[in-house]
Amino acid sequence: MHIKIGTRGSKLALWQAYYVEALLQQGGVETEIVVIETKGDKILDRSLSKIGSKGVFTEELEDQLRSGDIDIAVHSAKDLQSQLDDAFEIIAFTEREHANDVLVSHDTTLSLKSGESFTVGTSSTRRVAVLKHYYPHIKTVDMRGNLQTRLRKLEEGQCDALLLAYAGVHRMEYDDKIAEHLLLDEFTPAVGQGSVAIECAVSLDAEKKHKLKELLNHEPTETCLLAERAFLKRLQGGCSIPVFGMATLHDEEIHMTGGIISLDGSELIRKAESGGHAFPQALGTSLAEELLAAGADRILASIRQQNSAL
Repeated sequence: MHIKIGTRGSKLALWQAYYVEALLQQGGVETEIVVIETKGDKILDRSLSKIGSKGVFTEELEDQLRSGDIDIAVHSAKDLQSQLDDAFEIIAFTEREHANDVLVSHDTTLSLKSGESFTVGTSSTRRVAVLKHYYPHIKTVDMRGNLQTRLRKLEEGQCDALLLAYAGVHRMEYDDKIAEHLLLDEFTPAVGQGSVAIECAVSLDAEKKHKLKELLNHEPTETCLLAERAFLKRLQGGCSIPVFGMATLHDEEIHMTGGIISLDGSELIRKAESGGHAFPQALGTSLAEELLAAGADRILASIRQQNSAL
C-alpha cells in the first residue's frame, strides 16, 4: 500500500507530516510527502480575520485530495474548519499533545501576572481578546507567519514575547524560550489544539481508509475532538471568531469547557458540561446551545458585524 501525504511547507507542518509518515511506515505502508502552499502561507500582510477564516490553510490541500493527487492531508486540528465539504472526511486524530498556550520570549522572566506592561505578538483573535479581558496592561501586535518567522520578528524587537500553542513550540524544540505556561481556565485553547487531523476524500479506497484509521487514530483524542468540533460547528466559529473549547476524557466520561469572548475582551461567557463518551457530538452541541442561550448569540452577531465592516 502506498499513501501520498499532502502537507503545508512550514517546519511545523513538515514535522506533523513526518510524524504521520513514521506511524504509517511502522505499519508497513509506503509513503510519499507532497508539499502544497496554501492561501494562509502566501498572504502574510493581513490578519486571518481579514483574509477570511474558512479554509485559509486547507483549501489547496483539499483541491488535491479531490483530484486524487494526494491520499491524505495532514493539518493542525485547530486549523481545520468546523464544517467540511461533503466530499471530505476526517479519518483520524493523532494523540493530543498538551493543549495549553505558552508565553515565549528571549527574556524568560516575563510573566503576564507580573503587572508589567510589555508587547505580545499573536495572530489569534481569541488570544488578543483573552489578554484584553484578564491582562489589559498587556499590549498586542498582529504577528503572522510560521513559527520561525515569528521568532525572527521577536528577535528583531517587533514584540517582547509571543503567545503560542505549547504543542508547536515543543515539537520545534523551543522549550527553553518558554517564559510561562498559561492556565487552561483563562486561556482555554482553540478547538482541536494539540492534535494532528488526517483528512481524506470520502471516495478514497476503503482498504486504505481502514489502514489509515488503524495506524493513525487515537480514540480518546478522537472522542474529545468530536465533541469540540460539534461545539464549534454549532457556533459556526472560525479563525476570526474568538471561540474556545476543550474536552477531556475521564473514566469514560467527557468533561468539556467552552466559551466565547467579545473582541474587546469586555464580555466573556464560559460554560461546562459532562456526559458519557458514547455521544460526544451531542455533548458538544448541547454546550454550544447553552452558550447561545446565555448570550453568545448576541456576541457572535456583534463580532460578525465588526468583521464585515473591516
